Amino acid sequence: MADSDNAKTTRPFAQAAVLPDGAAPQQPGSGDRVPCRQCPLVGRRGLAPPDEGQRAWIESFKSSEVRFARGEQVLRQGGRATRLYTLLEGVLIRYRLLEDGRRQIVNFLFPGDLVGLQAAFDAELTHSVEAMTEARLCAFPRDRFFDLAVSHPKLSFDLTWMAAREEAALEDHLVSLGQRNAQERLAYLAVFLVQRGVATGVVREGVLRLTVTQSQIADMLGLSLVHTNRSLQSLRRKGLVDWTLSTIAVPDIEAARSFAQMDGDPYIPRPYI
Repeated sequence: MADSDNAKTTRPFAQAAVLPDGAAPQQPGSGDRVPCRQCPLVGRRGLAPPDEGQRAWIESFKSSEVRFARGEQVLRQGGRATRLYTLLEGVLIRYRLLEDGRRQIVNFLFPGDLVGLQAAFDAELTHSVEAMTEARLCAFPRDRFFDLAVSHPKLSFDLTWMAAREEAALEDHLVSLGQRNAQERLAYLAVFLVQRGVATGVVREGVLRLTVTQSQIADMLGLSLVHTNRSLQSLRRKGLVDWTLSTIAVPDIEAARSFAQMDGDPYIPRPYI
C-alpha cells in the first residue's frame, strides 16, 4: 500500500479446526437429507433454480449432505479436494495463507455458491474455505464432474457462468484493494455482503446477521486494525454503513453504492446445482 496508514500489520492466524476434505463433523441422517425437489434455495430472489430434468439428475449426482460448525474448515490449503459442494445454508469464507501466518480473505460464499471448483482438478488446493456460521452443504463426487459436462451441457454452461461471475466479483475486490480508499473499501464490502445476503435470502429486515470481526475485515481489505476501526466509525457517522460485530446494515444502499463507486446489477439470478 502506498499509504503507510493503510499498511496491514502482521497478525498470527489461529488455525481453525482442520478436517480432511469430505470428513464433516456432522453427517445428517437419511431422514434429514433434503430432496432436490424440496430445495430451500428455490424462490430466492437472486437464484435461478434448475428445471425438473436437471433437478432429477442433480439428485442422482449428489452423494451426501454435510454440516460444519463456525470456524471449521470445509477445504484446506495444500490438500486435495475429492468433492464439490453447493452451499445450502450458512456463509463461508475463502482465503489464502502465507507461510508466516498472514491471511488474505479472497471472497465470501453464500447459499447457492459452488465450493471447490476454483482449484485445478489434479492439483493441491491453493486456498482454504472456512465456515463463518453453521453451514450445511450438498456434496458431489468430484470425479463425476465430467459426467455432468457430457450428459447435461446446460448445467455445464451454468457452471461456466458461475465461474465467470466469481471472476467478476474477484475483479471488483481487486479494484477495491488497488484503487478505493479505506472508507470506500469498507462501504463496498458492506454493500457487497448485504446485497448477496438479500439475493440469497440471508438478510432479514434489511440486516445481515453475520459475525465478522474487524480482524477479518482487515484481512479482506488489506487495512490495519486501527484504520479499519476509524473508517467504520466515520461511515457510521455519515449514515452509510452500520457495522457491528454481529450485524451489517446499509441504510441507503444507493447512497453507499455511489460513495463506493459501484456499478452493475447485483441481482442477476445465479444458477446453482
